[in-house]
Formats: sequence, C-alpha cells, structure tokens
Amino acid sequence: MTKQLFPLALGGLGIGTTEFVIMGLLPDVANDINITIPVAGHLISAYAFGVVIGAPILVALSAKFPPKNVLITFMILFTFFNFLSTIAPDYNTLMMARFFSGLPHGAFFGVGTVVAAKLAKEGKAAQAIASMFTGLTLANLAMVPIVTYIGHHYHWRYAFGIVSLIGILTIVCLYKYLPKQEVLRTVTFKEELEFFKTIKAWHILLIVAIGFGGLFAWFSYIAPLLIHVSNFDEGNVSYLMIVAGAGMVVGNILGGNLADKKNPIKVSIFLLSSMVIALNLVFFFSSIQIISIILTFICGALAMSIGAPINMIMLNSAKHSAMLGAAFLQAAFNVANSLGAFFGGIPLFWGLDYNYPSLVGAFMALIGAILCTIFLKKYNFKG
Repeated sequence: MTKQLFPLALGGLGIGTTEFVIMGLLPDVANDINITIPVAGHLISAYAFGVVIGAPILVALSAKFPPKNVLITFMILFTFFNFLSTIAPDYNTLMMARFFSGLPHGAFFGVGTVVAAKLAKEGKAAQAIASMFTGLTLANLAMVPIVTYIGHHYHWRYAFGIVSLIGILTIVCLYKYLPKQEVLRTVTFKEELEFFKTIKAWHILLIVAIGFGGLFAWFSYIAPLLIHVSNFDEGNVSYLMIVAGAGMVVGNILGGNLADKKNPIKVSIFLLSSMVIALNLVFFFSSIQIISIILTFICGALAMSIGAPINMIMLNSAKHSAMLGAAFLQAAFNVANSLGAFFGGIPLFWGLDYNYPSLVGAFMALIGAILCTIFLKKYNFKG
C-alpha cells in the first residue's frame, strides 16, 4: 500500500469499526439507556439507512469540488456524529447520531474508489481499490474485537470515542498524504444519472444485493451456528470471528489481484460459484469443528474477494458516472446485508437449525453467479 492510499484505508478502518462494533455492544447500550435489545437493534438499522440515503445524495452534492476536500469533509461529518454517540443522553439522540454517522459511509467509499483507481499504476486499479478496503477488513479482524472488549468491560461509549479518534487521524492523513486532484465529475449531474436509467446499471446493483446477500445470510447467524451446530463454547466465538476476519483480509487481496489480471465479471462468476460450494459445505459439515474453522476462513475470504471485481465492473460500465456508481454500490452492499439477514432468518422462524441460513446464502450466491453470467453474455463485458 502506498502512502497516498493509506488515508483511504484508515478511513475504511474507522467506518468498518463503527458499522460492526454496535452489534457486539447492543446489550450494554440497552442496559445503559434503559431500552430492550430489540429496540437497541434499531441503531444498526438507522446506520444502514443512513448509508443508503447518504451515498447518492452526498456524492451528488460534492462532485463539483476537489476530491481531497470532499473526503476530508465526509470524514469530519463521520467523526462529529460518532463523537455525538459518545455523549448522547438518550435513545433518540443516539438514534439520530447513528443515522447521520452512516450518511458519509457510502459517499466516502464512492469517491475513494474513483480516487484510488486514478492513483493506481497502469493495470493495478483493482489492487488500489482493494488497498482502500484493507481498512474495512482489518476492522473485522482486529479493531472490532478490541473495541468491543473495551466497550463491554469499561463503557460502550468508549467504543465510539475510539472511532472518533480514528476519524481525526484520518482527517490529518488525508490532508497530509492524499494528493490534490482535479474535480472528478466531467458531466452534469443530470447526465450522470442517465446511466442509472439503464437496465445495465441496475443489473450490477442486483448482482450485489442478491449475490453478496448470500454472505450475510451466513454471517448474520455465524455466532449461533458456531455455538449450537459446531458446539464451540460461547467464549471461543470471538476468536473464531477473528478467523473470519483473517479470511476477509486474504480475500480482499486475492480479489484485487484477480480482477487486475482477469475479466472482473468472470472473476465474480468464479468467486460467487465458489461461495455456493463453500456455503453448502457449511450446511453439511459445520458439526465437525475443524472443518467448521476452515470453512469460516474460506467463506470470509470468498465474501470479501468480490468487492474489488464488482467495483471494477461498475467503474468500467458507468464511465462518466463512476463516482455515483461506486456510491450506489455501497448502498447495494447494505441492501445485501438486510436481505441476507432477512432471508437467512426465515428457516430459523420455521424452527430449523442454525446451519440452514447458509443454505439460503448458497442459493442467493447462485442467483448472483447466474446474474453475472447473463451480464457477461448480454453486454459482452471485456473488463
């Protein structure tokens, strides 16, 4: 990773930490502000809703400004509202802070994706994009477990204080290390939106929402899967989540390298097809602990490896709408999160065991692979 790309990765570290750390701290938050855990769970939804709303709107408002200034502004917003979470006196204020802290999430990655691609050496764009998402993977590997531990054993507000400090450090690094670039928008916003009136644009977003949703059908219920099917002690789950995080780090690097060397749509077909196989193996063999650990790593790797190829597909397809397209992708990833958790939970509602969500995930990944195959043939996509 170059010094120029480091601030983007650091921003991804902060964003990934605040997005996922709340999940492990829900009981602490609920007890502290006198709400139930299901009500506290709305704080997760509020952040996701902020991502979906903020991605296209903030990109649209900021595209006529230099990207360095835009990214710093997004990170200032992110830092301020995470700090507000540390001092929020009640549930409503915390809910508002979570929503507003989610607004810059997709926009930061949307602008950052285009900036990273432009900073990359010839033929290394996907690896540069993967470098930016390294922060997101490291958040799952290390920061989320560490910050969750601090928040649980001391106070949950410290977790968002740490995120705020990461935000401040990111602002400093963006100012110091990110080079100045020309305004990224080359067409009017109206012309930029033209791409999203095409079936091709929504085809890409549908691949993400459904295919990537297969990951979340598995990942949303990984803790009860490991406890009730693999029969691990509850105390070991946090260590196994680190295994999944390590897989994501490796997968992110793998996806970037593959997408630079091969047609990214063919890479996506291969990775989604591999995910189908892996999630089926989870369904059949999670009761064997050593295999469960191996599959946790593999599924984490396959899940994150899709990020760089799908971003390259959007950048190469959207052309003049690349920044808005990358922002919409972040919204689609959050839709995938919601769809995967929802559909993965249906078998549990019917009283089936915790390995069944992975079967739902395999089916969603299969649909994603089929959609990729249709995209390849319909548009003769060369990458």
